[in-house]
Amino acid sequence: MRKKILFDIYDTLYKSFGAQNWWPGDTPFEIAVGAILTQNTNWENVEKAISNIKRQKALSAKKLHEMPHKELASLIKPAGYFNIKAKRLKNFLTFLCNHHKGSMAQMKKQDAHALRHELLNVNGIGPETADSILLYALEKPVFVIDAYTKRVLTRHKIVPEDATYHDMQELFHANLPHDVKLFNEYHALLVMVGKHYCKPKPKCEGCLLKGILFAETNNRNDKREKQ
Repeated sequence: MRKKILFDIYDTLYKSFGAQNWWPGDTPFEIAVGAILTQNTNWENVEKAISNIKRQKALSAKKLHEMPHKELASLIKPAGYFNIKAKRLKNFLTFLCNHHKGSMAQMKKQDAHALRHELLNVNGIGPETADSILLYALEKPVFVIDAYTKRVLTRHKIVPEDATYHDMQELFHANLPHDVKLFNEYHALLVMVGKHYCKPKPKCEGCLLKGILFAETNNRNDKREKQ
């Protein structure tokens, strides 16, 4: 039943919003940097920060790794929490340079499970950021769970309120083909419905997913079976 509902949600959103073609970025490295900078801010601010780095011709693992913390923090200031994010970005760069010779292409050759474990051991990189790097920068079939996804899943009774990140991710991994393009589009479409309808204060009227409720569907089926 969950599998059908997940496909129904995807089909409904895809027909309405179309392909999203995420993630913005010219290279895997730029995408990885963006995934770290987008923590607790919107994408427009991240674009400004990355533009600052590009103007300095510094968008490479080697140059950013060697750049003094103060200079890096100044460049990424538009992304907010710039001192914290500069430190997190430096931690990722140290990992990338020490373990993968500064090469995203070399990093991509590794198994997704092993890479995820490595990324989660980098100070400042949590599950959402790690999975964003894996899916969008390295093209690994790993589903990204964010606040939009959780709101949609919990409000439509597909997962309980106390579902963990792993619980929600496993829902997609267990019920959908492990396909990079599908995971990419699905996550982006959930973000779209989250921005337009499933906001902190929901705008249910006109929502594309209105009426999709896993719990109610289950209850109806259970009653039929008992009759």
